[in-house]
Amino acid sequence: MAAGREKPVRVAVLGAGAIGAYVGASLCRAGVEVHLVARGAHLAALRANGVRVLSPRGDFSAHPHATDDPREIGPVDYVFLGLKAHSYASAGPLLEPLLAPHTALIAGQNGIPWWYFHKLAGPYENYRIEAVDPNGATSAVMPPERAIGCVVYPATVIESPGVIRHIEGTRFSIGEPDGSVSERCARYSEAMIAGGLKCPVEPRLRDDIWIKLMGNVSLNPISALTRATMGEICGDAGTARVVARMMEETLDIAGRVGSRPEISIAKRIDGARRVGDHKTSMLQDLEAGKELELDAIIGAVVEIADITGAPAPTLRCVYAMTSLLARGVRQAALTSTSAPP
Repeated sequence: MAAGREKPVRVAVLGAGAIGAYVGASLCRAGVEVHLVARGAHLAALRANGVRVLSPRGDFSAHPHATDDPREIGPVDYVFLGLKAHSYASAGPLLEPLLAPHTALIAGQNGIPWWYFHKLAGPYENYRIEAVDPNGATSAVMPPERAIGCVVYPATVIESPGVIRHIEGTRFSIGEPDGSVSERCARYSEAMIAGGLKCPVEPRLRDDIWIKLMGNVSLNPISALTRATMGEICGDAGTARVVARMMEETLDIAGRVGSRPEISIAKRIDGARRVGDHKTSMLQDLEAGKELELDAIIGAVVEIADITGAPAPTLRCVYAMTSLLARGVRQAALTSTSAPP
């Protein structure tokens, strides 16, 4: 083992919500030095009792350090980002204390990441996607050179402060934007696997991004518009046809930027239908009055359709309707916060 590999891995989880706390607890039981950044009642419970994971694979507890001030942590080897993608550009004050020259950023986000075209050989190499990197604001905080791509497959929820319910899945696929199998990816993968998770290093991680996105780009917006669960959407003939069209258009766009996701639309829809009475993250955010994660999930896809000349009529229609809904949610939140007590 090389001398550099003998040092303990230090990981900060910025945004230790359902997925972030699950990752942190898993890494902690692998012997990784883990620091969770959280807030509110969840932070208080993490400090008092650690993370309690309830899982069909077996319950377990872990006691990583938890704080709301990254300055208590200092520079780390990896930052796992459990924040929503629309929070990235404003995360600089939280992120800066955690960064050393070698620190890698692992974004456990849905949708198209800000680094997508970084080192992607072809006509769109280094194109900046305005939907997820407006005026370069995200790249200024999170340089693409630091990014390790990550596709999150597990489903988790915060059952109560400090308690994570793991529903299904253990796979976190990771990969370098240039497709190489790097030392930093290998080291992080080893730590995740030691913690009981699957963490393959994928040379073609963008294919995984599009496979997961097929579901997110269709089911999330439709659930917000209809208030329906995944099972209800895929079990209804009319909405299932809309989902299939959105998936077809998404695969067309993926092909135009060099990705060939190997999965059938029928299989993808059937998998979502079998999930059953489950609300998408976008529907959960809508019901909680939170900002909808539209830009990364569908806005960026429509933008890529624009630059590649893809028609994408169904995606454009659903995006327009969901954008109007999101503006109403945002305005309601602003009105609520500015109202007198």
